[in-house]
Amino acid sequence: MSTHRKLFGTDGVRGVANQEPITSETALKLGRALAHVFRNSTGRHRRILIGKDTRLSGYMLETAIESGICSMGVDVWLVGPLPTPAIAFLTRSMRADAGVVISASHNPFQDNGIKFFSREGFKLDDQTERRIEALVFDETEVGKHRARAGDIGKAARIDDALGRYLVFLKSCLPRSVAFDGMKVAIDCANGAAYKVGPDALEELGAEVVAIAAEPNGTNINLNCGATHLDAIRQTVAREHANVGIALDGDGDRVMLIDERGEVFDGDDMMALLGRKLAAQGRLSHNAVVATVMSNFGLELALRDAGVRLIRTEVGDPAVAREMRLNSYNLGGEQSGHVIFMDYSTTGDGMISALMVLAQMAESGRTLSELRAMRRVPQVLENVRVRHRVPIAEMPDVQRIIADAERRLAGAGRLLVRYSGTEMLARVMVEGADGVQIKTLAQEIGAAIQKYAGPQ
Repeated sequence: MSTHRKLFGTDGVRGVANQEPITSETALKLGRALAHVFRNSTGRHRRILIGKDTRLSGYMLETAIESGICSMGVDVWLVGPLPTPAIAFLTRSMRADAGVVISASHNPFQDNGIKFFSREGFKLDDQTERRIEALVFDETEVGKHRARAGDIGKAARIDDALGRYLVFLKSCLPRSVAFDGMKVAIDCANGAAYKVGPDALEELGAEVVAIAAEPNGTNINLNCGATHLDAIRQTVAREHANVGIALDGDGDRVMLIDERGEVFDGDDMMALLGRKLAAQGRLSHNAVVATVMSNFGLELALRDAGVRLIRTEVGDPAVAREMRLNSYNLGGEQSGHVIFMDYSTTGDGMISALMVLAQMAESGRTLSELRAMRRVPQVLENVRVRHRVPIAEMPDVQRIIADAERRLAGAGRLLVRYSGTEMLARVMVEGADGVQIKTLAQEIGAAIQKYAGPQ
């Protein structure tokens, strides 16, 4: 492999299983590098925890990472298939030096990924990832610190990991909250939460109808889960359920379906729970953190309750970074990745679902009645470009954008950005008047094309 190749993306190392970098050879090197980086983190014997989702390739990668870690004189705790947020929690609560998650989230089973958590349960910072990456490509330093025969690490399977996480999930709710008389459908995406999701709901008193809860190694996210909502919508209708819960493959995201079959997404959750926490005086700095992709309706719903919306670039790492930096306790993405920093260091689909269900139970209202935001119409204009000319260097575009913002007059929003993966400029406009926002998007798009479009 080229030493210039970048292993880590925005969420760990990702790729097709058994092709670089998701091979047993690279997984072993990653395990060794991780163990070496954390070798001086404490004075005691070190331990690293490994969890995974239900992909077939998880067995191969788990064994390879385990071998690499043990070769450096570090012990391994194996917890098997559990949601990503469960690994973050267990890494913290069991005082491990680091945590490893083997998962490609909502991707198909052919893909897999490897990501790491610090002992505090947060994803590693860029500097630490770069150091691990350098050690993978140049093993000289790691090679000097291999354990002697008598110091090689041991591996142990933690049999009660699921039970520990179940107790934690229930502890996030007041003891007075129960879901008696509530019928809940849950789509486990044939993924990491296939057991813990239904178990948590049943222990809290709900009547549970579980689907996609029989993983076989190749059916994770297959026409199910948070990115394929038809199955859970049909189940809610067929079973006359009060609510549907759709998790993704690694359980860090959730989408809900109300009793009418309507989607209740991350923006809806942040609107409902942000307003609730603010009313209780429990919303840190009276603000919610979301990305630039969250609907303007969220901003309006929070503004009505005196709550600020702080926007970040796209991606849950950006949201988590802003939350940690300024001590905010609620943030997330429209896609259902919601972070409750009072309880968890990362998005947790089950915590998000339980928080919303608790609101239903306490208020006696249906999910559709609890909807706290009205989605503002949105148009997206994709403009093919030849060069990514900076917006600041296109005066006509800047003038039209400024005029559009005046015309929206605080009742709408626009976002102009270049795609990170395609030669496209994306112009997104939101506002109450559908004709107006479409016209504004087209005007801005046409101006960009004059400067940067194909000749």
